[in-house]
Amino acid sequence: MMGEATAGKKHRFKLKMPGAFTILFFLTVIAVMLTWIVPAGSYSKLAYVNDHLQVTQPTGEKISYPATQATLDKLHIQIDVDQFKSGAINKPISVPGTYKRLEQHPASVSDIFSSMVDGTIESVDIMIFILVLGGLIGVVKASGAFESGLAALSTKTKGKEFILVFLVTVLLALGGTLCGIEEEAVAFYPILAPVFIAMGYDSIVCVGAIFLASSLGTTFSVINPFSVVIASNAAGTTFTQGMSERIFGLVIAVTCLLFYLHWYARKVQQDPQFSYSYDDREKFDQMWGMTTSEEKDQRFTLKKKIILILFACAFPIMIWGVMAKGWAFPNMASAFLTIAIIIMFLTCFGRQDGLGEYKTTTAFSDGAASLVGVSLIIGLARGINKVLNDGYISDTILYASSKMVAHMNGSFFIIVMMLVFFVLGFIVPSSSGLAVLAMPILAPLADTVHIPRYTVVTAYQFGQYAMLFLAPTGLVMATLQMLDMRYSHWLRFVWPVVVFVLIFGGGLLVTEVLIAG
Repeated sequence: MMGEATAGKKHRFKLKMPGAFTILFFLTVIAVMLTWIVPAGSYSKLAYVNDHLQVTQPTGEKISYPATQATLDKLHIQIDVDQFKSGAINKPISVPGTYKRLEQHPASVSDIFSSMVDGTIESVDIMIFILVLGGLIGVVKASGAFESGLAALSTKTKGKEFILVFLVTVLLALGGTLCGIEEEAVAFYPILAPVFIAMGYDSIVCVGAIFLASSLGTTFSVINPFSVVIASNAAGTTFTQGMSERIFGLVIAVTCLLFYLHWYARKVQQDPQFSYSYDDREKFDQMWGMTTSEEKDQRFTLKKKIILILFACAFPIMIWGVMAKGWAFPNMASAFLTIAIIIMFLTCFGRQDGLGEYKTTTAFSDGAASLVGVSLIIGLARGINKVLNDGYISDTILYASSKMVAHMNGSFFIIVMMLVFFVLGFIVPSSSGLAVLAMPILAPLADTVHIPRYTVVTAYQFGQYAMLFLAPTGLVMATLQMLDMRYSHWLRFVWPVVVFVLIFGGGLLVTEVLIAG
């Protein structure tokens, strides 16, 4: 009978999406192949160097000009020269009308591997930040403060679990729209993932409330200096233009995201098997859950409270540093390391609950080791961008795009422009990088179809970030690696958001064009 049952059972072939490392490896191979296919070319690049404006031509020749408005007018760059002098534009920008075909720079097979190493070296600042974060998490976990704190929290949030998701979503969206918190948001997973598990949620709720919320906020940036401000400067306009439309779009987008997250979170609580990432639920719970086979003192002692307060303080300190002091990742890593060492002293000593020097330092190193994969993912993704840049094909794609959209009807132009930025967002996942590369070339095209340049800035925001919800070359793969989530599971959840941004954003753009006309 058993043999008949087995024989009657059908085994379906199920295609499994490869892991983050495999996806990035194949994308690196494709990038190398593209350097053989796409013609090489480059625009001249303009930068402010030693009180002069320096133009680096495609041939590599450098020419210095006086840092005056007349120089910019001569180069057909309609940007206030003070934007360069003040440091508002601190990266080389493309010079319109200077695109030149170059001798092909095809990458070799060895570049597949060297780009991975070079990309990792270039990403060392964020990698160190992530490793320090991992060490901090490891020490807090070893102290038992997480378990005791969650036990106390669970009794107070019974039946009100979504309030936390609501607050996190709104705060991260505000962080994204005001100062572009995205890569920094990885610091929030360790403190929130265990809480969401305790509330009966899955890894997708965690990524949705943190990564997706912050990215959606950045999509509708109001005053974010790393996207809308620098893009407006490079486009020769001001970031205040179109602000009311972006604020309206932000409110609508965050509201829709909250409804989407509430629907999904409630479904998962009612039936855990509904979870899109249910196949990996055990791995996620094992990685971030607080259950353990060891007997631990669950009392929420004063020392544990102090440890959790110190741990929680690291995040507002980080946000303050980024917004008020212009901190980069080394500054954030130093701040987190300082807090980690204080917690290590508290965890190390104590008659009843002290772990001792060896266990405490081992907890730090084990915590850092657990995030090595995440930090390497960031380096590999940056290696792909390096291959494309070294092959001189990014500017060629930009040049072809500018030719395609020139002299279109205004409404059609702005929709196509958004889709152009959607494609460019895969090639140049950096918001500030794409702004200085593309805006001086594409923004003046708005003049030819008699629409305001700020609409191109808005199209850049909607198009690039709709792609960055998906693009493995951006932050997505590092986020998924941190929570051990499959890309296919994330894709299933996020595609409606991408469609929403493109359709809703496209509607806003057409409305801007019609009002301006």
